Formats: sequence, structure tokens, C-alpha cells
Amino acid sequence: MNTSRDRARELDARDPLRAFRQQFLFPADETGEPLIYLCGNSLGLEPRRTREIVDEELDRWARLGVEGHFEGAAPWFSYHEVLAEPVARIVGATADEVVVMNSLTTNLHLLMVSFYRPTPQRHRIAIEAGAFPSDRYAVASQARFHGYDPDEAVVELAPRDGEVTLRTEDVCDWLERHGEDVALLLFGGVNYYSGQAHDMERITAAAHEAGGTVGFDLAHAAGNLRLRLHDWDVDFAAWCTYKYLNSGPGGVGGAFVHERFADDPELPRFAGWWGNAPDTRFEMPERFAAQRGAAGWQLSNAPILAMAAHRAAVEIFDRAGMDAVREKSLALTEYLLGLLDEIDSDRLEVITPSDPAARGSQLSIRVAHGGRELFAALRDDGVIGDFREPDVIRIAAAPLYNGFEDVWRFWNVLRENELRR
Repeated sequence: MNTSRDRARELDARDPLRAFRQQFLFPADETGEPLIYLCGNSLGLEPRRTREIVDEELDRWARLGVEGHFEGAAPWFSYHEVLAEPVARIVGATADEVVVMNSLTTNLHLLMVSFYRPTPQRHRIAIEAGAFPSDRYAVASQARFHGYDPDEAVVELAPRDGEVTLRTEDVCDWLERHGEDVALLLFGGVNYYSGQAHDMERITAAAHEAGGTVGFDLAHAAGNLRLRLHDWDVDFAAWCTYKYLNSGPGGVGGAFVHERFADDPELPRFAGWWGNAPDTRFEMPERFAAQRGAAGWQLSNAPILAMAAHRAAVEIFDRAGMDAVREKSLALTEYLLGLLDEIDSDRLEVITPSDPAARGSQLSIRVAHGGRELFAALRDDGVIGDFREPDVIRIAAAPLYNGFEDVWRFWNVLRENELRR
């Protein structure tokens, strides 16, 4: 493989998304040199337009006060509607099927109120072994809330002995054999630790065939994978927006509810007045009348400043298009995998699947010994990634602002650290 820096620069020169890099702000060292920022799976970079759009809402607040709810191009009263169509394009849905609100785990709980309806015969929740802790805590608490012992009700589907990632055929086979008592399957679209992208379409079909309901935590998938939630017939999903979606630390979350449930007012849910039909909301009706689609799961009025930051990022995705983002993501990871093969090391192992369909932008590198020390050395040399216990360095090249030379610079630092051992 050609491992020269010039080759990386050639690839960058041919990149159709290269101009988007200039729309983001990079952390820099004390000399002003941009750091090697490969941490989009944890916190995406700030778009340059974020401050401008947030300032617009601050100015509107200053000028209009409460009237800002109803005046201007994007009134606060209906601000979530401005985001619906571009967000729907990111996750493969219709505008009625998505809403920007709350935060990830809050949305998962609100959606499980509706979609985890356990009975004594069918009350188990199937999740992936090694799911992010928030998901494990959430499903365990939901089972407990309904009167079931989480140790019995929550089933973790684990990889085969000696393997790191979960085979789709094993998930489908387990559902065929044991799905009769599964009320809910809740998986991450991409596993935070291994970087494995799950086959959501096949898993959804298998869970539905077994009679269960299907939800996904898309924290590491939204803005990363090419999603088609509507076509895959997913029942519900939730995601954060501060990773690949670049909407700021603790940014507002998103939720999807399939249109099959759009006009079902009898579906149990926790209700709040912002989910009420907008044409009667300010009539203060005694009874809740849910507005159509995912927006009917809203509780409170929108956090406008957080949503304005999200709007700045979503506009960039809309211009780039998820097909182009995904194509570049695969090219970046393929390039990095090739470079890593050129490092002669007895302690580094990429545990993310090599199959392009089974990975997103993240590659997880297991370090057999000295992982913490290696991560610290990389940071000293200007690499911003992250470390996950017990032994994995996660590297994610975000296609909108990372290029092939960023990947090369990381590889070169890693290679030099291994040569010094």
C-alpha cells in the first residue's frame, strides 16, 4: 500500500466533500496547528454557523420577548417543524415520523412507555451484550417499573465464544427460538465499543416475525450510517445529536415513531401540552389530544437555543447528503484499515468488522497491553480520540470535516509510537 503523505493529499484533492471541512472549527495546539481530531463518535466539532444561528435567536428574544413564539421566519411555537424534513432525510423517515426534543435516554424512556407493554407471557427485553450503560440502565428500570425482575426480564445477546461482535444470523436464530416471550428488542444501531453496525433491517424483520416490538438507540448511527427507518419498518428509535450530528455538548435529542402509529390516540404515552394538537394548544383543553406523528410525544416547549445549534449542523448535512457522507466514511475507514495493516505490532488489533456494511466511521483498536499509556502518548502527540475500558482506543474520522491526511497523521503518530517501544 502507498503509505506516503502525498497519497493522502491526493485523495483529499479528489474528495467531493472536501470544502465542508472549512465549515467547522478545529481545536489547535499552542502554535495554532490544528489537532488531529478523530473523535466525532463522542463529540462532533462546532460548525462555524452555529454561533450565528444561536445569536439570531438571542437577538429575537432581545427584540421580541414572548412574541418570538409567533413572529419571524422560524417562530419558537413551531420550531421543531423547521427541523423535521432535514432530520427525516438523515434517518430515512417522513417528516411526520421524527421530532427533535429532550435528550436520548429521556426519549427512550418516553417511547418505552408506549412500546414496552409487557404481559406475564411476553415481558422480556432483548438487548445486545455490551450495550452502552444508559441503555442497560433504562431497560432494567423499565422492567422493574412494570414489576419484573431485570435479571430475568432483560436478556443480553452475546457474541459467540472467542468473538467480539454479534452475528446477525445468531440474533435472528435466537429470536426464532425464544422470541415468543420477548416484548421488546432494543439495540444500538452501532455498538459504542466495537464499532459494529448492526443489520437493523434483518433484525427488525426477525423481531416482528417473533411478535415483538423493535426500537433502536441511534446515538452512534444518526449522521453516520445511511438509515432507512421507515422502509425497515422500525417501530421507534431515539438518538443524540452531539456526536456525528455536531450539535453541541448535551445537544437536543431526536425521536422516530413509525407512521403506523401516527393516528393512534389510544397508544399509551406520557403526555405534555407541547404534544397536544397545535391548533387547540392555547385553548388549554382539559383533555390531551395528541398531534399527529412523533411530535405527539413532545412534553414541553422547545429548548430553542439548543435546537438552533442543531439547525446549523442539520443544514450542512442537508447540503452534503447522507449518501455522499456514507461513501466518504467507507473510503476513510478502508484507507485507515490499509494503513494499520502496515504497522508491525504484536499488541494492536482492530475489532471493528472489516465488512463495510458492518461498520460506520469508527474503528476500535484493541491494545493487548499498555492501552492507557498508548492513548496518553497519542494525546501528547496531538491526537484526539477516546479510550474505552478496558483496552480499546476508538478512532472516528467524521466525513464532513475529516480528510485522508487527518487519518494519515494519526497513523503516522501511532506507527512512530509503536516503533519506539
